Amino acid sequence: MSMLTTIEALEALYGTPHERSVRKEITYVNEDYRAFIEHAPLVVLATSGPQGLDCSPRGDAPGFVRIVDERTLAIPDRVGNNRIDSLRNIIANPYIGLLFIVPGVGETLRVNGRGRISADRALLDSFAVEGKRPRTVLFVDIDAVYYHCSKAFARSKLWDPSHHVERSRLPSAGQMHGRLNGPSFDVEAYERDLAERMRTSLY
Repeated sequence: MSMLTTIEALEALYGTPHERSVRKEITYVNEDYRAFIEHAPLVVLATSGPQGLDCSPRGDAPGFVRIVDERTLAIPDRVGNNRIDSLRNIIANPYIGLLFIVPGVGETLRVNGRGRISADRALLDSFAVEGKRPRTVLFVDIDAVYYHCSKAFARSKLWDPSHHVERSRLPSAGQMHGRLNGPSFDVEAYERDLAERMRTSLY
């Protein structure tokens, strides 16, 4: 199997990008791109560091990503598993990518930039939900913003309810933990308490 190993070979195969594909990339959040950020309850954060890559979701009520100004975003880091893979990477390498997803909408918005992490008390207070502050806030200094067309979502039929997968067709969280942790892990207890943990520990 032959592999493509040069930029020249890739460009020869794919050709020149359409002018519209180039012009949609700008260095700031304009009115149209602001609308995507304000309506997105989910953003996927991609980072890279000495230990490798990380790509993880960040979700909350629409508008949880704050537009500080046209070149700066702020994202609260809510309670999680404390692996902090993304944050570790950003300390070592600030370059990040964001993908904003709006339910029911085929287009997505991509932001490339550099991250800075703050634990300023007043800032954390401003992001509090139900009286609970995030651990940190990630500032994103924007280098590029552009939108992706809806072809990927159209091909995947992601928003088509007739293609939604029943959760029971996949291993449950408890089952996955059980296989990873061995027979001492109490799958039934984990799954019995899961709904309550979700209710009480979102923030």
